[in-house]
Amino acid sequence: MNINKAKELLEYYGYYTQNLWSIYDVQNKYDCSNEEAQKILNTALTNEATFEQIWLSIDYAAEFNNIKEIK
Repeated sequence: MNINKAKELLEYYGYYTQNLWSIYDVQNKYDCSNEEAQKILNTALTNEATFEQIWLSIDYAAEFNNIKEIK
């Protein structure tokens, strides 16, 4: 399966796939192995500050688009 087909499958199941990170994003900036790049991505994308910022951004985008929050 190629990347576009994989993304189509994920989108079918409700996942957002327009902003995916890869080891190459890290390796374009840092001299590291594939394994190290995966660890960096895991740390960066699973920390509490990242989650909090994403939820704040989702709340802002919903409000900006006049979407009401479920209470």
